[in-house]
Amino acid sequence: MTPTFDKVHNKFKLNGISFDRNGLKELAYSFIKEGEPFERVIGNFIADWLDPNDYVLCKTSGSTGKPKTIRIKKQAMVNSAIATGDYFGLKPKDKALLCLPAQAISGRMMLVRAMILGLELDAIKPSKVLNINPRKKYTFCALTPMQLASNLRKIENIKTVIVGGAPVPFKLIESIKDSKVQFFETYGMTETVSHIAVKQLNGFKSSRPDLTFKTLPGVSISKDNRDCLVIDAPMITDQKIETNDIVKLTDKGSFEWLGRYNNVINSGGVKLHPEVIETKLQAFISERFFVTSLPDDIFGEKLVLVVESDDKQFDQAIFKVLDKYEVPKDIFFIKNFVETHSGKIQREKTKVSLKQS
Repeated sequence: MTPTFDKVHNKFKLNGISFDRNGLKELAYSFIKEGEPFERVIGNFIADWLDPNDYVLCKTSGSTGKPKTIRIKKQAMVNSAIATGDYFGLKPKDKALLCLPAQAISGRMMLVRAMILGLELDAIKPSKVLNINPRKKYTFCALTPMQLASNLRKIENIKTVIVGGAPVPFKLIESIKDSKVQFFETYGMTETVSHIAVKQLNGFKSSRPDLTFKTLPGVSISKDNRDCLVIDAPMITDQKIETNDIVKLTDKGSFEWLGRYNNVINSGGVKLHPEVIETKLQAFISERFFVTSLPDDIFGEKLVLVVESDDKQFDQAIFKVLDKYEVPKDIFFIKNFVETHSGKIQREKTKVSLKQS
């Protein structure tokens, strides 16, 4: 029988202490009144989770547009937690680590997974460099790519790590390919209640990693007339979710992500996918960067490369890996990119400084 959102698993623990619903209410009040800032956020979410409503309010990230507040059914979050638990074989009393902010869907789902699946969850302060107990072993953890890159030696005692919030850079994938930890990149958004598909990043017998995402149980996918992904996940929502992500469907339930529809650049009649170009350049640029466009009198839009760096020198030889039309017409260097609260690059807001320069 599927658990319901008004139940708390009797094996659930938070920071080593068992809690039922009444105990969680007291903990939430304590966190809100006396906790550290990250604990107050956890307390607020737990209080919302335990209130009489059958939904919680969540903010979208704003990485591709204006952030908005949406209602998410609590039972949808429960169903998502069960799907993740089934996919990764999570069991009651497995130990998990929460190091993502609980105002984001990724952090909230770690709490829901623990409460519903009966995990023993430790919550630590979310930061770039994490204060992880090196003597404690964990079964499951979720990180951003930035956290993964900054804590590679600290997570060797974690069995499975899911990485989301942004694409995982090529160099980071190279650095984990021989690790005993199982790493998976996730695909999802607030509207899909965290991830609906995962892509394994290491542990392959061959030298070539699999580029495809595989959907979780109960999720079906298709494409619309823009070649964008359409998600059918009845356990999450009655409505199909039409995304702006251009994909290539491979096997049943699998897809390769090519980029955002609203990022496509039409330069002189040639359609270019920035994310495809970025993937080709990842092995050659150590700094954060992205490909975008600026208005141009001849081409309509011209392709440009934006690098987060003070260095104005750049080896043009790296562009040999690109097709003729993919070579940037200009290169811009910016000291700091504009980010969302979760560390995602806000391309459009960062572009404003290019147009003003």
